[in-house]
Amino acid sequence: MTTQTPPTEPFIDIPGVLNFRDIGGYLISHSPGKKVRLGMVFRSGELTKITDDGTSSFRKLDIKTIYDLRSLRDRNARGPDPPLGDMKVIEKISAPVFLEEDFSPEAIAIRNQNYGNGPEGFIQAYLSILASGSSPSNEARPFARILSHLASDSPPTPLLIHCSAGKDRTGVICALILSLCGVSDEDVAREYNLTNIGLKPLHETIITSLMNNEEFRMDAEAAQNMVLAEKETMLGTLGAIRDFYGSVESCVTGLGLLSDDEIEKLRQNLIVDV
Repeated sequence: MTTQTPPTEPFIDIPGVLNFRDIGGYLISHSPGKKVRLGMVFRSGELTKITDDGTSSFRKLDIKTIYDLRSLRDRNARGPDPPLGDMKVIEKISAPVFLEEDFSPEAIAIRNQNYGNGPEGFIQAYLSILASGSSPSNEARPFARILSHLASDSPPTPLLIHCSAGKDRTGVICALILSLCGVSDEDVAREYNLTNIGLKPLHETIITSLMNNEEFRMDAEAAQNMVLAEKETMLGTLGAIRDFYGSVESCVTGLGLLSDDEIEKLRQNLIVDV
């Protein structure tokens, strides 16, 4: 199995935005001399605090489409994103993974409990993210829309995928993209693990905030687990997907996200020579 350390400088300095990086550059495990295209798929946390300098740096990346995986409640709680430039050039798409009914107090408590239970809890939570982001009842169809963008007949334009922290919802769809390209599970998990670096400036703030919630008030360890992006979590999630569907490809086709031909087109668009 071909693995590698993360591509050089995966993080991109966008002042006011945490956890911003390019997911390209990883080797294709069964195709020597091939890698995932750089400059095509970016991921990050929310953009609400981007500065003028950050906006200037963002424009240089030539990103044409932004997929925002946050729910309406997420967005309203944090306020609107500042303008990033000519909206004729940058299209912002609201693609919420969770519908509003998923944010009832009971649902929030269940998800928090899952996250607090270490890798196994996260795996169950990530499978829930996969189900919600792929469900036909979710009219936004976030995962299908993103994958279809990358599987277009014409060369796809660069895109950014983000949620609040760029960790969980964003992590699941980015793992699907890399896995469909043929990146090894180890490298997909390594890419996910980079979020520990990307969110480090906010770790203490997030933990303190979580400790104010009833679910975490007496469980500091669970609050700490919430902010981490450990490799075991993503390895376990990919393993659970394969156990249930047989392969990531079968998962994507079975959920109606892409056809076999579209998966091949995505690979043609995203895989390049080293």
